[in-house]
Amino acid sequence: MIPITAEIRAMIDKAASSLTVGEDEYTDPADGLLHCRACGHPRQAVVEAPFLNRVIFPRCACPCEVEKRQRREEARIRQERLERIKRRRSQGLQARYLYDYTFANDSGENPAMDKIRAYVEGWQTARERNVGLLLFGDVGTGKSFAAGCIANALLEQDIPVLMTNFSTILNRLCGTFGEDRLTFLDGLDVYDLLIIDDLGVERSTEYAMEQIYTIIDSRYRSNKPLIVTTNLTLEEMKNPPDLARARIYDRILERCAPVLFAGKNFRKGNAAVTRTAAREIIAQGGGRTSC
Repeated sequence: MIPITAEIRAMIDKAASSLTVGEDEYTDPADGLLHCRACGHPRQAVVEAPFLNRVIFPRCACPCEVEKRQRREEARIRQERLERIKRRRSQGLQARYLYDYTFANDSGENPAMDKIRAYVEGWQTARERNVGLLLFGDVGTGKSFAAGCIANALLEQDIPVLMTNFSTILNRLCGTFGEDRLTFLDGLDVYDLLIIDDLGVERSTEYAMEQIYTIIDSRYRSNKPLIVTTNLTLEEMKNPPDLARARIYDRILERCAPVLFAGKNFRKGNAAVTRTAAREIIAQGGGRTSC
C-alpha cells in the first residue's frame, strides 16, 4: 500500500465524510481508513490512479469477508451438486425400488459383491479403458441389486448413469420415428455408464433383436462402459442359437468382464421375511375388536 503522507491523509479524511460506515466497520484514527471490527484489517486501500492524476481509496475485502465469500460459494456449489445428483438419480433410476439398491443395504452374504465394490473404486480406470461388466447367474442371486449398487454409488459421485432394460427401451422405441427415434437412441450414449438389466427376458422377434443390436453396437462405438445383467449362462452366450443373438453377445463379451452370481436365492429369503411380517400384522389385527 502507498505510504500515507500528510497530503494523502488529508485526502482520506475528506473522502471519509461521504463514506457510509457499516455496523461491522470502524474508522481507524491511525490511518483514517475503514477497518473490520472482527479482524481489524483494512477495508479500504490507497491506490494511485494515474489516469485520474490522483490517489483513490477503493473498498477492499478483509480476510473475514474473503472467508465469508468462500463459504457462501462453497455452500452454493454443494447445493447445486446435490440438486444435480437428485436430478441424475431421478433420470437414471427409472424404477423407485432401485433407490434402495445400495452398498449400505448389502447383507454381506454375497461374495461377488467384493468385485462390484472394486469396480466402483476403480471406476476412473474402467471409464478410461471402456471396461464393463456382465453379471450373470441364476434368478434371485443378486445381479440386479449389484448393478443398482454400482448405479447409486456412481450417481452419488455426480456421474451420469442410466439403469434400464431392453423391454422398457423397446416400448419407448415403438411409435417413435425419424429424428425422435435417433434422438432417443443417441440419448442413451450421453450417460457415462449404461446398465441394461435382465438381458434375455425381452421378446425375441426379428425387430427386437435388430433394435437390441443397434443399442449395444451404438454403446460399443461410443467408447463408454456398459453393464449387463442376465439369467443366461456364459456357455449360452458363447454358443448362441442364431446369428442375431451372436452379434449381440459378441459385442457384450468383448467389452464386459463376466462376473458369476451363484448360490443363495435372495428373493426366496426376502419372500420369507415378507410372509413373516404379514403374519405378524394379521395376528395383531386379529386381536382388535370391531366397532
